Amino acid sequence: MKAISLFTGAGGMDVGFQNAGFDVVWANDFDKDACGTYRLNYGDHIRHGSIDDLMPELKELGQTGGISCLFGGPPCQGFSVAGKMDAQDPRSKLVWSYMQAVSLVRPAAFVMENVKSLATLDKFRAIREGFIKEAIKLGYNVDLMVLNSKEFGIPQGRERMFLVGFRDRPNHFRDLIDSQRCSPPRLRDVLLDVGKIGSPQNNRICKAKITAAAKPILRRSPYAGMLFNGQGRPLNLEGHASTLPASMGGNRTPIIDDEALYGNQTPWIEEYHAHLMSGGEPIDWKSVPGRLRRMSVDEAIAIQTFPRDYKFAGSQSSVFKQIGNAVPCMLAESVARVVFELLSESPSAVKKRCKISKELQLELT
Repeated sequence: MKAISLFTGAGGMDVGFQNAGFDVVWANDFDKDACGTYRLNYGDHIRHGSIDDLMPELKELGQTGGISCLFGGPPCQGFSVAGKMDAQDPRSKLVWSYMQAVSLVRPAAFVMENVKSLATLDKFRAIREGFIKEAIKLGYNVDLMVLNSKEFGIPQGRERMFLVGFRDRPNHFRDLIDSQRCSPPRLRDVLLDVGKIGSPQNNRICKAKITAAAKPILRRSPYAGMLFNGQGRPLNLEGHASTLPASMGGNRTPIIDDEALYGNQTPWIEEYHAHLMSGGEPIDWKSVPGRLRRMSVDEAIAIQTFPRDYKFAGSQSSVFKQIGNAVPCMLAESVARVVFELLSESPSAVKKRCKISKELQLELT
């Protein structure tokens, strides 16, 4: 099945969709380094530039026909709680460019990814309802879901919206996506599998310093609150990571305790947190022990479930940005497998599924 990738970035969704069986024949991104990364891993079928300038190519692809799926995540900064949440941000308008691409290509199915807030907040209701109505007008049966990557085998809590549409056939995406859910591995195991920091397979080190906050903001968990300057928080090795931001590379890069990771010692942050909770004074801002460091590029790649041999173009800050902006590959694959399965169903199987679905609805009522 042929597919088109929009707002491709480093290709996180493409990894997942290709693993699920799709053949991505055309891709696009505005970021030069991201396009360079894509070419290193997939070839020259990515177009660098504004999607709005490339609509003639998409129209031609639509006229040629045979595109099974169009997928991608328009820039989310205008909708993200980590940004200004400005619906008038020029990047926010690219959801409409996405829908224009759908109207030109007319794929059998489409998948649009974005941040959770676009799917849930009242301030974005008009936008969300607007593009759903547009999709229905184009002949698509649509469903909107929020999925959390940690429920799909990924060691990272990352909630994302997925708008999935099927043209001229029932949409049973919601019925099948649960079959893809699985527990994530411990973060400790993922990081140990990458290799020790400084080793040949884990040598892209983030050198941003770690300093203690003079006035820590405490929470019940030592892995929450603000115990360090900047927004980089320590990682709970027995759990999963929080959402990896595109702003990694500086003081927003997550923090790892090497003695806890490699030596199984009690995490320093837990001892320091207990000290503060019992009324102890904060340490001097320069007195953070050397056992603490920032997450490396290679560790971020593993947490986002990119293939370990995936190549990235650009400076280290650009690579961190590309990794943080990506959809976790395994989450994309879970979504893509369901879409592929539904597109592969014969007409008789579709009728049977519809009959079962109606019977279940009758039982519930």
